[in-house]
Amino acid sequence: MKKTSISIDMETEKLRALRFYLEKKETSLETELEDFLAKLYEKYVPSQTREYIESMEEAVDSTRSRIKRQSNTPAGMPDSVGEKAV
Repeated sequence: MKKTSISIDMETEKLRALRFYLEKKETSLETELEDFLAKLYEKYVPSQTREYIESMEEAVDSTRSRIKRQSNTPAGMPDSVGEKAV
C-alpha cells in the first residue's frame, strides 16, 4: 500500500530529550509513532472499513505477484501447472 508522510511540530529540546531516552530503551521515535498510529487506527476505524482496506491490499498484492510470475516465465513456457505453452 502506498504510504504518506505526516509531520508535526515539537519543541527542539523536548524532541532531543525524547530521542535520547528512546535510544536508551533501544527504540526510536519512528517505531513508537508507527505503533501508536496503528493503535489509533484500530481504535477509531470501524472493523468493516479495516476489513475492506485489507481486502483491497490483498487484491493488489495478488495481481502484482501474478504479473511478476508471468514476467519471469520464459516465452513459450507455461506459467503454472497444467497450462500448455502456446
